[in-house]
Amino acid sequence: MSAALVKELRERTGLGLLECKKALAAAGGDVDKAIEELRKSSGMKAAKKAGRTAADGVVITRIAEDGSYGVVVEVNSETDFVARDENFLAFVDRVVSAAFDGRQTDVAALMEGELESAREALVQKIGENIGVRRVELVDADAGVVGAYVHGNNRIAVLVQLKGGDQDLAKDVAMHVAAVNPQVVSPEHMPEDLLAKEKEIFTAQAQDSGKPPEIIDKMIGGRIKKFLAENSLVEQAFVKDPDVTVGKLVSGAGAEVVSFVRFEVGEGIEVEKVDFADEVAAQLNG
Repeated sequence: MSAALVKELRERTGLGLLECKKALAAAGGDVDKAIEELRKSSGMKAAKKAGRTAADGVVITRIAEDGSYGVVVEVNSETDFVARDENFLAFVDRVVSAAFDGRQTDVAALMEGELESAREALVQKIGENIGVRRVELVDADAGVVGAYVHGNNRIAVLVQLKGGDQDLAKDVAMHVAAVNPQVVSPEHMPEDLLAKEKEIFTAQAQDSGKPPEIIDKMIGGRIKKFLAENSLVEQAFVKDPDVTVGKLVSGAGAEVVSFVRFEVGEGIEVEKVDFADEVAAQLNG
């Protein structure tokens, strides 16, 4: 195949040199036919890669200029290297734009049509499994939404306040990214989780050999400490440990309503494969 034809196909598809040469050879030098056949095969290639665990990637936010609503999205790749690739990041931008403009949180609905075609093409071009894992929208209602993204798009947070402004919401979002509270306030702690912690504290206290009345006080104190350490409004603010987040917000005439915190890959189980075993398996076919 002529260098000019190969160059044209590479520019139009973004695929590698060898793959373009093979496609042109199979298509008898017809660029349009080569593209058509590549499009047919790209779905197969993307499907083959779909079984591989994509636990890396990025999280990203977008909020309205007036802070009336915002979205946070996680898009996964298999490696950190691809998570920094400009083509991958361009795809992520398309995803978050579509979610933001359409106020869409259903991943399946979001990925119908052009976005899914773009994902499959990117899988073929980059050679890794890529997937949109989750999307969440936070509406300010009568308040404001602020956002903070930390560490090369590894952690992203949206915070909804009643009252206040975006700067305050962003400060609270930064705190959430750093400290990772479980709930907004103690009363929001799930009963099953609280019961589990109480069971652990009770066992620990009973092992102390102290009288029952002292044990009850020990359990109560530990539960109170657990709630304070894991409730956003009870935590010491990271930028000023002398004030709690609750006091910081109330001092501005505001109230924390909710928060959403995404961290790349959290909850995804990654199969650990011994490198030597993996090479041996490939050699054995």
